[in-house]
Amino acid sequence: MRRLFFLGLITLLPAAQAGELVVLVDTANDMPMARFERYRLVDGIHRDIGVALAQHMQRSARFMSLPRKRLVRALEDGSADVLCSYVPEWLDGRLHWSQAFIPIAEVLVSARSAPRPRSVDDVAGKPVGTVLGYAHPEMEALLGARFVRADGPTADANLRKLAAGRIEYALTGKSFLEWRQKNGALKVALHPPLVVKNYMGQCAVSPKGRVTLAEVDLAITQMVKEGKVGTILAKYQ
Repeated sequence: MRRLFFLGLITLLPAAQAGELVVLVDTANDMPMARFERYRLVDGIHRDIGVALAQHMQRSARFMSLPRKRLVRALEDGSADVLCSYVPEWLDGRLHWSQAFIPIAEVLVSARSAPRPRSVDDVAGKPVGTVLGYAHPEMEALLGARFVRADGPTADANLRKLAAGRIEYALTGKSFLEWRQKNGALKVALHPPLVVKNYMGQCAVSPKGRVTLAEVDLAITQMVKEGKVGTILAKYQ
């Protein structure tokens, strides 16, 4: 009888351990970070990082796509477990933060028809394309009230505004810009981009989620050691 009970416990163990990792993704993301079909994440760096992170925690990844203004609440109330490729300066809220492991470069792009900025100060007082809800602490610190935002729904929308001549400058991620250049999707001639700041992205971890910060950090350490992060990023270069 005891043997049967013990075997029953063994049979139940995989089901008990096979949980989910709910990975949060901002719907304003474009490729190579994310591609959505009917608000469902189907491709991109966010998806690959989320799947790899879950696998290293022996979990299955489930993605939750939300607009920027709802991200913090989903993490704070435990609806989602992690949000990756962010830094604490970009999000308010009582969240835990993992080790840094994803290189991120924020760049200022400018239309060839406009004067090329040699420093951030060169765009002081001029409209700069930004994504609604995105924080740009470096620009705010350098320019203060002279940082004039021209908010759009996505980085791709801002490039279209550049092409249409509605703005002359925009802030975006270097990976996004290079992806557009690689795929011939840029419809406007640009000056070489000006790097505003280099970051190392982290994962925001819910204090009420299904996983602990220590578990997330351990999974990230394993991913970095195995070269998994570099492989994912190289796929989209």
